[in-house]
Amino acid sequence: MGCKSNQFEGQIVAQNMVCKGFEETKKLEDADFYILNSCSVTHKSDNEAMYLLRHAHNLGLKTILTGCIAQIEKENLLKEPFIDYVYGNEDKFNIAEYLKDGRNCVIKDLMTAREFCKVSLEDTAKTRISLKIQDGCDNRCSYCIIPFGRGKSRSADSEYIIKEINRYADLGYKEVVLTGIHIGLWGRDFGMNLLDLLKDIELKTKIPRYRLGSLNPFEITPELLNFLEESGKFCPHFHLSLQSACNRTLKRMNRHYSVEFYLDQIEDIVSRFNKPFLGSDIIAGFAGETEEDFETTVENLKKSKLSQIHTFPYSIRKGTEAEKMAGHLPDKIKEERADIIKKISAEKYQNFLESNIGEEAEVLIEKRLDKNAKYKGLTRNYLTVRLDEGEFNTLRKVTLTKDLLIN
Repeated sequence: MGCKSNQFEGQIVAQNMVCKGFEETKKLEDADFYILNSCSVTHKSDNEAMYLLRHAHNLGLKTILTGCIAQIEKENLLKEPFIDYVYGNEDKFNIAEYLKDGRNCVIKDLMTAREFCKVSLEDTAKTRISLKIQDGCDNRCSYCIIPFGRGKSRSADSEYIIKEINRYADLGYKEVVLTGIHIGLWGRDFGMNLLDLLKDIELKTKIPRYRLGSLNPFEITPELLNFLEESGKFCPHFHLSLQSACNRTLKRMNRHYSVEFYLDQIEDIVSRFNKPFLGSDIIAGFAGETEEDFETTVENLKKSKLSQIHTFPYSIRKGTEAEKMAGHLPDKIKEERADIIKKISAEKYQNFLESNIGEEAEVLIEKRLDKNAKYKGLTRNYLTVRLDEGEFNTLRKVTLTKDLLIN
Protein backbone atom coordinates (compact mmCIF):
# COMPACT_ATOMS: atom_id res chain seq x y z
CA MET A 1 0.00 0.00 0.00
CA GLY A 2 0.96 3.67 -0.32
CA CYS A 3 4.05 5.46 -1.60
CA LYS A 4 6.74 4.41 -4.08
CA SER A 5 9.10 3.63 -1.19
CA ASN A 6 6.55 1.16 0.15
CA GLN A 7 6.14 -0.38 -3.31
CA PHE A 8 9.92 -0.80 -3.59
CA GLU A 9 10.15 -2.31 -0.12
CA GLY A 10 7.24 -4.64 -0.84
CA GLN A 11 9.16 -6.06 -3.78
CA ILE A 12 12.17 -6.60 -1.50
CA VAL A 13 9.98 -8.40 1.07
CA ALA A 14 8.63 -10.77 -1.60
CA GLN A 15 12.12 -11.33 -3.01
CA ASN A 16 13.53 -12.13 0.45
CA MET A 17 10.72 -14.58 1.24
CA VAL A 18 11.30 -16.47 -2.02
CA CYS A 19 15.05 -16.59 -1.30
CA LYS A 20 14.23 -18.22 2.07
CA GLY A 21 12.20 -21.01 0.45
CA PHE A 22 8.70 -19.54 0.35
CA GLU A 23 6.68 -19.56 -2.85
CA GLU A 24 4.80 -16.46 -3.97
CA THR A 25 1.23 -16.81 -5.19
CA LYS A 26 -1.28 -14.26 -6.47
CA LYS A 27 -4.25 -16.37 -5.32
CA LEU A 28 -5.37 -15.94 -1.73
CA GLU A 29 -6.87 -19.42 -1.64
CA ASP A 30 -3.45 -20.95 -2.37
CA ALA A 31 -1.57 -18.99 0.31
CA ASP A 32 -0.54 -19.86 3.86
CA PHE A 33 0.62 -16.35 4.77
CA TYR A 34 -0.69 -12.93 3.78
CA ILE A 35 1.81 -10.06 4.15
CA LEU A 36 0.50 -6.48 4.07
CA ASN A 37 3.03 -3.66 3.76
CA SER A 38 0.79 -0.91 5.08
CA CYS A 39 0.44 2.86 4.72
CA SER A 40 -0.84 5.16 7.47
CA VAL A 41 -0.99 8.51 5.68
CA THR A 42 -4.80 8.70 6.09
CA HIS A 43 -7.53 7.14 8.23
CA LYS A 44 -8.91 5.63 5.03
CA SER A 45 -5.67 3.73 4.39
CA ASP A 46 -5.77 2.38 7.97
CA ASN A 47 -9.31 1.13 7.44
CA GLU A 48 -8.42 -0.44 4.12
CA ALA A 49 -5.51 -2.29 5.73
CA MET A 50 -7.74 -3.70 8.46
CA TYR A 51 -10.31 -4.80 5.88
CA LEU A 52 -7.68 -6.63 3.80
CA LEU A 53 -6.23 -8.39 6.85
CA ARG A 54 -9.65 -9.40 8.15
CA HIS A 55 -10.57 -10.79 4.73
CA ALA A 56 -7.38 -12.87 4.53
CA HIS A 57 -7.86 -14.12 8.10
CA ASN A 58 -11.42 -15.21 7.30
CA LEU A 59 -10.03 -17.32 4.44
CA GLY A 60 -7.80 -19.16 6.92
CA LEU A 61 -4.47 -17.41 6.22
CA LYS A 62 -1.92 -16.35 8.81
CA THR A 63 -1.70 -12.56 8.52
CA ILE A 64 1.48 -10.50 8.76
CA LEU A 65 1.25 -6.71 9.11
CA THR A 66 4.26 -4.51 8.45
CA GLY A 67 4.80 -0.94 7.22
CA CYS A 68 3.84 2.35 8.84
CA ILE A 69 0.75 1.16 10.72
CA ALA A 70 2.82 -1.60 12.33
CA GLN A 71 5.63 0.81 13.21
CA ILE A 72 3.26 3.32 14.84
CA GLU A 73 0.81 1.01 16.64
CA LYS A 74 3.32 -1.76 17.49
CA GLU A 75 2.25 -4.73 19.66
CA ASN A 76 -1.19 -3.21 20.28
CA LEU A 77 -2.17 -4.62 16.88
CA LEU A 78 -1.81 -8.19 18.13
CA LYS A 79 -4.97 -7.61 20.18
CA GLU A 80 -6.88 -7.84 16.91
CA PRO A 81 -7.95 -11.46 16.30
CA PHE A 82 -7.27 -11.15 12.56
CA ILE A 83 -3.59 -10.09 12.94
CA ASP A 84 -1.06 -12.83 13.73
CA TYR A 85 2.32 -11.11 13.27
CA VAL A 86 3.49 -7.49 13.44
CA TYR A 87 6.89 -6.30 12.14
CA GLY A 88 8.27 -2.75 11.89
CA ASN A 89 9.39 -0.82 8.85
CA GLU A 90 13.00 -2.03 8.90
CA ASP A 91 12.13 -5.42 10.41
CA LYS A 92 10.08 -6.33 7.33
CA PHE A 93 13.24 -7.49 5.57
CA ASN A 94 13.73 -10.36 8.06
CA ILE A 95 10.22 -11.78 8.19
CA ALA A 96 11.24 -15.32 7.18
CA GLU A 97 13.80 -15.50 10.01
CA TYR A 98 11.31 -14.18 12.58
CA LEU A 99 8.71 -16.74 11.51
CA LYS A 100 11.28 -19.51 11.89
CA ASP A 101 12.22 -18.27 15.37
CA GLY A 102 8.56 -17.92 16.41
CA ARG A 103 8.78 -14.16 17.00
CA ASN A 104 5.39 -12.62 16.33
CA CYS A 105 6.29 -8.96 16.99
CA VAL A 106 9.56 -7.15 16.23
CA ILE A 107 9.63 -3.34 16.11
CA LYS A 108 12.95 -1.48 15.97
CA ASP A 109 12.89 2.04 17.44
CA LEU A 110 13.36 4.14 14.29
CA MET A 111 13.41 7.43 16.20
CA THR A 112 16.92 6.48 17.37
CA ALA A 113 18.01 5.00 14.01
CA ARG A 114 20.86 6.85 12.30
CA GLU A 115 21.91 4.47 9.53
CA PHE A 116 20.11 3.98 6.21
CA CYS A 117 18.94 0.39 5.76
CA LYS A 118 20.45 -0.83 2.47
CA VAL A 119 18.46 -3.40 0.53
CA SER A 120 18.90 -4.46 -3.10
CA LEU A 121 16.20 -5.43 -5.57
CA GLU A 122 17.19 -8.06 -8.09
CA ASP A 123 16.03 -8.29 -11.72
CA THR A 124 12.23 -7.91 -11.98
CA ALA A 125 12.10 -7.93 -15.81
CA LYS A 126 10.68 -4.41 -16.08
CA THR A 127 11.85 -1.34 -17.96
CA ARG A 128 11.76 1.19 -15.12
CA ILE A 129 12.82 0.62 -11.53
CA SER A 130 12.63 2.53 -8.27
CA LEU A 131 15.64 3.00 -6.03
CA LYS A 132 15.13 4.14 -2.47
CA ILE A 133 17.86 6.65 -1.62
CA GLN A 134 16.57 8.07 1.67
CA ASP A 135 14.25 7.23 4.57
CA GLY A 136 12.59 9.18 7.36
CA CYS A 137 11.64 12.84 7.75
CA ASP A 138 12.85 15.63 10.04
CA ASN A 139 9.90 17.94 9.31
CA ARG A 140 6.95 18.15 11.67
CA CYS A 141 4.01 19.13 9.49
CA SER A 142 1.02 19.46 11.78
CA TYR A 143 -1.13 16.93 9.88
CA CYS A 144 1.45 14.17 9.34
CA ILE A 145 2.10 10.99 11.34
CA ILE A 146 4.68 9.55 8.93
CA PRO A 147 7.83 10.76 10.82
CA PHE A 148 6.73 8.50 13.68
CA GLY A 149 6.44 5.60 11.25
CA ARG A 150 9.74 6.23 9.50
CA GLY A 151 12.02 7.96 12.01
CA LYS A 152 14.56 10.70 11.34
CA SER A 153 16.02 11.35 7.90
CA ARG A 154 18.70 8.84 6.90
CA SER A 155 20.45 8.79 3.53
CA ALA A 156 22.06 6.07 1.46
CA ASP A 157 25.65 6.96 0.59
CA SER A 158 26.43 8.11 -2.94
CA GLU A 159 28.74 5.17 -3.68
CA TYR A 160 25.96 2.67 -2.92
CA ILE A 161 23.44 4.58 -5.06
CA ILE A 162 25.79 4.81 -8.06
CA LYS A 163 26.63 1.11 -7.76
CA GLU A 164 22.93 0.16 -7.65
CA ILE A 165 22.03 2.37 -10.63
CA ASN A 166 24.83 0.88 -12.72
CA ARG A 167 23.76 -2.62 -11.69
CA TYR A 168 20.25 -1.85 -12.92
CA ALA A 169 21.66 -0.45 -16.16
CA ASP A 170 23.62 -3.67 -16.67
CA LEU A 171 20.39 -5.63 -16.16
CA GLY A 172 18.87 -3.65 -19.02
CA TYR A 173 16.81 -1.01 -17.23
CA LYS A 174 16.44 2.28 -19.07
CA GLU A 175 15.10 4.43 -16.24
CA VAL A 176 15.46 4.69 -12.48
CA VAL A 177 13.09 6.58 -10.18
CA LEU A 178 14.78 8.02 -7.08
CA THR A 179 12.41 7.53 -4.16
CA GLY A 180 12.34 8.08 -0.41
CA ILE A 181 10.18 9.55 2.30
CA HIS A 182 11.71 13.02 1.82
CA ILE A 183 14.39 12.84 -0.87
CA GLY A 184 15.05 16.58 -0.69
CA LEU A 185 16.80 15.88 2.64
CA TRP A 186 19.22 13.46 0.99
CA GLY A 187 22.80 13.84 2.22
CA ARG A 188 22.20 16.35 5.00
CA ASP A 189 23.14 13.71 7.58
CA PHE A 190 26.69 13.63 6.18
CA GLY A 191 27.23 17.11 4.75
CA MET A 192 26.00 16.66 1.17
CA ASN A 193 22.84 17.56 -0.73
CA LEU A 194 20.64 16.22 -3.53
CA LEU A 195 22.45 18.27 -6.17
CA ASP A 196 25.74 16.59 -5.22
CA LEU A 197 24.13 13.20 -5.78
CA LEU A 198 22.60 14.14 -9.13
CA LYS A 199 25.97 15.37 -10.38
CA ASP A 200 27.42 11.94 -9.53
CA ILE A 201 24.53 10.17 -11.28
CA GLU A 202 25.07 12.29 -14.38
CA LEU A 203 28.80 11.57 -14.57
CA LYS A 204 29.17 8.08 -13.09
CA THR A 205 26.16 6.03 -14.24
CA LYS A 206 25.17 4.33 -17.49
CA ILE A 207 21.40 4.67 -16.99
CA PRO A 208 19.79 6.68 -19.85
CA ARG A 209 17.06 8.31 -17.75
CA TYR A 210 16.30 9.13 -14.12
CA ARG A 211 13.24 10.63 -12.49
CA LEU A 212 12.83 12.34 -9.10
CA GLY A 213 10.25 11.66 -6.40
CA SER A 214 8.35 14.33 -4.50
CA LEU A 215 10.16 17.52 -3.50
CA ASN A 216 9.34 20.36 -1.11
CA PRO A 217 9.31 23.71 -3.02
CA PHE A 218 12.22 25.01 -0.90
CA GLU A 219 14.36 22.13 -2.13
CA ILE A 220 14.02 23.09 -5.79
CA THR A 221 16.75 25.72 -5.78
CA PRO A 222 17.94 27.81 -8.75
CA GLU A 223 21.23 25.85 -8.60
CA LEU A 224 19.35 22.56 -8.86
CA LEU A 225 17.26 23.82 -11.79
CA ASN A 226 20.37 25.13 -13.57
CA PHE A 227 21.88 21.67 -13.37
CA LEU A 228 18.72 19.77 -14.36
CA GLU A 229 18.19 22.11 -17.31
CA GLU A 230 21.52 20.97 -18.79
CA SER A 231 21.19 17.30 -17.80
CA GLY A 232 21.15 14.61 -20.47
CA LYS A 233 19.53 12.03 -18.16
CA PHE A 234 16.91 13.94 -16.14
CA CYS A 235 13.26 13.46 -17.06
CA PRO A 236 11.43 16.83 -16.78
CA HIS A 237 8.86 15.55 -14.31
CA PHE A 238 8.44 17.42 -11.02
CA HIS A 239 6.16 16.40 -8.17
CA LEU A 240 5.75 19.32 -5.78
CA SER A 241 4.69 18.60 -2.21
CA LEU A 242 2.46 21.69 -1.91
CA GLN A 243 -0.40 20.49 0.39
CA SER A 244 -2.43 23.73 0.10
CA ALA A 245 -2.83 26.77 -2.12
CA CYS A 246 -3.83 29.10 0.71
CA ASN A 247 -1.23 30.85 2.90
CA ARG A 248 -3.40 30.77 6.01
CA THR A 249 -3.77 27.01 5.70
CA LEU A 250 -0.08 26.48 4.90
CA LYS A 251 0.85 28.29 8.13
CA ARG A 252 -1.41 26.01 10.20
CA MET A 253 0.06 23.00 8.40
CA ASN A 254 3.54 24.15 9.50
CA ARG A 255 4.69 24.43 5.88
CA HIS A 256 7.31 27.18 5.66
CA TYR A 257 6.68 28.69 2.23
CA SER A 258 4.01 30.81 0.59
CA VAL A 259 1.72 30.19 -2.37
CA GLU A 260 3.34 33.15 -4.15
CA PHE A 261 6.76 31.52 -3.72
CA TYR A 262 5.83 28.25 -5.40
CA LEU A 263 3.66 29.83 -8.11
CA ASP A 264 6.71 31.87 -9.17
CA GLN A 265 8.79 28.70 -8.94
CA ILE A 266 6.39 26.84 -11.23
CA GLU A 267 6.62 29.68 -13.75
CA ASP A 268 10.42 29.42 -13.61
CA ILE A 269 10.32 25.64 -14.22
CA VAL A 270 7.94 26.03 -17.17
CA SER A 271 10.24 28.66 -18.70
CA ARG A 272 13.30 26.40 -18.41
CA PHE A 273 11.99 23.07 -19.74
CA ASN A 274 9.97 22.06 -22.78
CA LYS A 275 6.55 20.89 -21.57
CA PRO A 276 7.61 19.72 -18.08
CA PHE A 277 5.11 17.63 -16.13
CA LEU A 278 4.22 19.36 -12.86
CA GLY A 279 2.31 17.24 -10.38
CA SER A 280 1.35 18.16 -6.83
CA ASP A 281 -0.34 17.03 -3.61
CA ILE A 282 -3.21 19.05 -2.14
CA ILE A 283 -5.10 18.22 1.08
CA ALA A 284 -8.78 19.26 0.95
CA GLY A 285 -10.66 20.36 4.05
CA PHE A 286 -7.80 20.77 6.52
CA ALA A 287 -8.76 21.66 10.10
CA GLY A 288 -10.02 25.24 10.25
CA GLU A 289 -10.20 25.66 6.46
CA THR A 290 -12.96 28.21 5.88
CA GLU A 291 -15.01 28.58 2.73
CA GLU A 292 -12.93 31.65 1.91
CA ASP A 293 -9.71 29.65 2.41
CA PHE A 294 -10.96 26.98 0.05
CA GLU A 295 -12.00 29.54 -2.56
CA THR A 296 -8.47 30.97 -2.37
CA THR A 297 -7.04 27.48 -2.93
CA VAL A 298 -9.32 26.92 -5.93
CA GLU A 299 -8.43 30.29 -7.46
CA ASN A 300 -4.68 29.70 -7.04
CA LEU A 301 -4.81 26.15 -8.38
CA LYS A 302 -6.75 27.27 -11.44
CA LYS A 303 -4.23 29.97 -12.32
CA SER A 304 -1.20 27.76 -11.63
CA LYS A 305 0.57 25.93 -14.45
CA LEU A 306 0.34 22.57 -12.69
CA SER A 307 -0.23 19.61 -15.01
CA GLN A 308 -2.07 17.42 -12.51
CA ILE A 309 -3.18 17.58 -8.87
CA HIS A 310 -3.36 14.59 -6.55
CA THR A 311 -5.88 15.48 -3.86
CA PHE A 312 -7.48 13.71 -0.93
CA PRO A 313 -9.67 14.80 2.01
CA TYR A 314 -7.86 15.72 5.22
CA SER A 315 -7.69 12.82 7.65
CA ILE A 316 -7.17 13.27 11.39
CA ARG A 317 -4.05 11.42 12.55
CA LYS A 318 -3.89 10.60 16.27
CA GLY A 319 -0.85 12.15 17.94
CA THR A 320 -0.38 15.01 15.47
CA GLU A 321 -0.60 18.72 16.26
CA ALA A 322 -3.55 19.10 13.88
CA GLU A 323 -5.59 16.60 15.90
CA LYS A 324 -5.90 19.19 18.66
CA MET A 325 -6.84 22.06 16.33
CA ALA A 326 -10.27 23.65 16.26
CA GLY A 327 -12.51 23.72 13.21
CA HIS A 328 -12.48 20.12 12.00
CA LEU A 329 -14.90 19.79 9.08
CA PRO A 330 -17.56 17.15 8.41
CA ASP A 331 -16.47 14.38 6.04
CA LYS A 332 -19.12 15.44 3.53
CA ILE A 333 -17.60 18.92 3.13
CA LYS A 334 -14.06 17.52 2.85
CA GLU A 335 -15.19 15.08 0.15
CA GLU A 336 -17.03 17.81 -1.76
CA ARG A 337 -13.94 20.05 -1.72
CA ALA A 338 -11.73 17.18 -2.87
CA ASP A 339 -14.12 16.51 -5.76
CA ILE A 340 -13.91 20.16 -6.88
CA ILE A 341 -10.09 19.97 -6.94
CA LYS A 342 -10.24 16.66 -8.84
CA LYS A 343 -12.27 18.37 -11.55
CA ILE A 344 -9.69 21.16 -11.78
CA SER A 345 -6.98 18.50 -12.05
CA ALA A 346 -8.80 16.63 -14.82
CA GLU A 347 -9.15 19.84 -16.86
CA LYS A 348 -5.49 20.76 -16.34
CA TYR A 349 -4.29 17.31 -17.36
CA GLN A 350 -6.41 17.38 -20.49
CA ASN A 351 -4.96 20.77 -21.40
CA PHE A 352 -1.46 19.43 -20.76
CA LEU A 353 -2.08 16.46 -23.05
CA GLU A 354 -3.33 18.71 -25.83
CA SER A 355 -0.35 21.07 -25.45
CA ASN A 356 1.97 18.14 -26.23
CA ILE A 357 0.33 17.29 -29.57
CA GLY A 358 2.87 17.79 -32.34
CA GLU A 359 5.88 17.55 -30.01
CA GLU A 360 8.64 15.04 -30.67
CA ALA A 361 9.16 12.83 -27.62
CA GLU A 362 11.43 10.01 -26.51
CA VAL A 363 9.27 7.05 -25.46
CA LEU A 364 10.37 4.12 -23.32
CA ILE A 365 8.35 1.13 -24.60
CA GLU A 366 7.10 -0.82 -21.60
CA LYS A 367 4.48 -3.45 -22.47
CA ARG A 368 1.61 -4.43 -24.70
CA LEU A 369 -1.77 -2.87 -24.08
CA ASP A 370 -3.82 -5.67 -25.63
CA LYS A 371 -3.72 -8.76 -27.84
CA ASN A 372 -3.66 -6.54 -30.94
CA ALA A 373 0.02 -5.95 -30.12
CA LYS A 374 -0.31 -2.27 -29.32
CA TYR A 375 2.42 -1.14 -26.95
CA LYS A 376 2.37 1.22 -24.01
CA GLY A 377 5.23 3.65 -23.45
CA LEU A 378 6.25 6.57 -21.26
CA THR A 379 7.70 9.90 -22.37
CA ARG A 380 10.32 11.77 -20.38
CA ASN A 381 7.65 14.24 -19.28
CA TYR A 382 5.42 11.47 -17.89
CA LEU A 383 2.89 11.02 -20.68
CA THR A 384 1.59 7.55 -21.45
CA VAL A 385 1.36 6.76 -25.15
CA ARG A 386 0.13 3.84 -27.26
CA LEU A 387 2.12 2.54 -30.21
CA ASP A 388 1.07 0.09 -32.93
CA GLU A 389 4.57 -1.32 -33.17
CA GLY A 390 7.73 -1.36 -31.15
CA GLU A 391 10.23 -3.40 -29.23
CA PHE A 392 9.96 -3.96 -25.49
CA ASN A 393 12.44 -1.99 -23.35
CA THR A 394 13.72 0.29 -26.09
CA LEU A 395 13.80 4.08 -26.42
CA ARG A 396 12.07 5.46 -29.49
CA LYS A 397 11.45 8.97 -30.83
CA VAL A 398 7.85 9.65 -31.86
CA THR A 399 5.77 12.67 -32.82
CA LEU A 400 2.86 12.88 -30.40
CA THR A 401 -0.66 12.88 -31.83
CA LYS A 402 -4.06 12.84 -30.21
CA ASP A 403 -4.47 9.14 -31.06
CA LEU A 404 -1.18 8.22 -29.39
CA LEU A 405 -1.80 9.94 -26.05
CA ILE A 406 -3.61 7.99 -23.32
CA ASN A 407 -5.69 10.02 -20.87
